[in-house]
Amino acid sequence: MSQETTAAAAAAAQDTIVDEFAFFGDWTERYQYLIDLGRKLPPFPEEWKTEAHKVHGCQSQVWLVPSGSAERLEFAASSDSSIVTGLIALLLRVYSGRSAAAILATEPRFVDAIGLAKHLSPTRSNGLAAMLKTIQQYARSVSAG
Repeated sequence: MSQETTAAAAAAAQDTIVDEFAFFGDWTERYQYLIDLGRKLPPFPEEWKTEAHKVHGCQSQVWLVPSGSAERLEFAASSDSSIVTGLIALLLRVYSGRSAAAILATEPRFVDAIGLAKHLSPTRSNGLAAMLKTIQQYARSVSAG
């Protein structure tokens, strides 16, 4: 896939997330949907839960494992918090399977568009920012060779 194609796919993923969250009337329903999304993530091997894969800056325990190359990066992640695991599911939908260039060019506009920024606690907002920063740092490192 070309860089433009993966960037377009990332944009489409964000549009889909916005549409899905618009379906729910209140934040109780949206949080439940977020938890449900997290439950649908593939199993995360216990042996990956190491200090090397830990995302720092999150109040919850979060592990992120990157793989692939600058042309296509994949991410697996997990958390000990069900809401954070749902946030991970959203980030993976937008960023996993994309080129490093597309990852670096994609702002997480869905966060404001669905109202997450206003409804997350400050610690969860910091954790979301830390997860995004970790994804971007890995994309930068593989881009640099």
